[in-house]
Amino acid sequence: MVGGLFGTAAKAAAVGAASVALISVAPAQAADLGGSCCADLEERIAELEATTARKGNRKVSLEVYGQINQSIIFWDDGVEDNAYLVTNDNSRTRFGFRGKAKINSDWEAGYRLEIGVRTANSKRFTQDNPLGSDVGLDLRDSYWYVKNKSYGSFALGQQATSTDGITESNLTQTKDFAKYSDVEDTGLGLFLRSSATGDLSSLSWRRLLMDSGDQPGDGDRRVNSVRYETPEIAGFSASASWGGDDFWDIALRYAGEFAGFKLAAGIGYLQITDGPETKYECPAIGKGATKDEDCHHFGGSISVLHEATGIFVNLGAGQVNDDVIGTTPNFVGLNPDDKSSFWAIQAGVEKKFFSLGKTTIYGEYYDYDGGAIARSISGTDALNPFAGSASVWNSNVEVYGFGLAQGIDAAAMVLYLSYRHVEGGLTLSEDGTGDLAKVSIDDLDLVQAGAIIKF
Repeated sequence: MVGGLFGTAAKAAAVGAASVALISVAPAQAADLGGSCCADLEERIAELEATTARKGNRKVSLEVYGQINQSIIFWDDGVEDNAYLVTNDNSRTRFGFRGKAKINSDWEAGYRLEIGVRTANSKRFTQDNPLGSDVGLDLRDSYWYVKNKSYGSFALGQQATSTDGITESNLTQTKDFAKYSDVEDTGLGLFLRSSATGDLSSLSWRRLLMDSGDQPGDGDRRVNSVRYETPEIAGFSASASWGGDDFWDIALRYAGEFAGFKLAAGIGYLQITDGPETKYECPAIGKGATKDEDCHHFGGSISVLHEATGIFVNLGAGQVNDDVIGTTPNFVGLNPDDKSSFWAIQAGVEKKFFSLGKTTIYGEYYDYDGGAIARSISGTDALNPFAGSASVWNSNVEVYGFGLAQGIDAAAMVLYLSYRHVEGGLTLSEDGTGDLAKVSIDDLDLVQAGAIIKF
């Protein structure tokens, strides 16, 4: 009996010793498997902990997102040509943080903080400055919101206003590299060149577009505002925004599908009064008007995509009226044109012809007809035929273009190539006399090639 117990104990001890030996050998064997199973597990866990975005509490979610959009622009202004590396401002490089928390079954709260990044500016570079202005980091969004399923959402902070992008509805890949309405983003910071002398003016192409470069009828995102948006009803949603000193806007949008078509559309109205604190650009802003700023924007757009064939059409238009342009010192008593307008169309085909991703082939046309702009140039400017200073009485810009893009779904990436030909006309008014003179401008050609990758 005793011998049996000792024998059993001896066998158990032998099995235990063998188990300990196997356990001690197993990590070494696993490590020898070249990264399989549990190799360097603790080190990898430590690395993940060091690189993972952390949040301050368990109640509010945190999502990190962003994109990189870099390109090469080849340009020819009629005398000089060159190529620059730029951040594509049609949808510039950015990163951000967003999240939300569920309050109950009907309510949630959330936030968004987004930073834009430019290494060089595709809409601000010039013949003498390949980087352009406004490079580096800039704040795009910083706001919180509360949302109810039945009553809609309310947001406060720096954010897109209701009419931001209202003239740019777009269901295709071109929205990231060649916006058909906002043409200034592709090289229109370049200075105008006189056809008569070949010399450069102090005016850039973007200054012909409402002086700010933005299209009439469209809002902005760089302002502090409060915004309310209704719940979606049958594809429709409405929104309204207000910002201090002073602006307000309203917009109606639609997104839906029917009879094999996808459709996105929007229409909006914006009014700006008082000073430049809103960061909106009325044509007369900051130019010595004797009354508070007062301009009115109206714009809209539609994008239609036939899913079976991939054929699409994007169409946008807008208008702005400036009620105080006639009170600026250069235009007092001259009854200048206070209206600027544009329309633009982009059409083509976007279809997944093979597994790599969607292919987009398109053509486009843009037409701008501008009224007076209180932008003055000196008597020595290359475009000024007068002895004294002169201001822009009216201007027009036409853009013809085409391009293609290839999506790479596995990398959340789009490769693109676009071409634009830009023509313009300009009439100047001599300051003090009101005499008018038309001047000729050399055409501009632009080719842009690059890629956007999202994360």
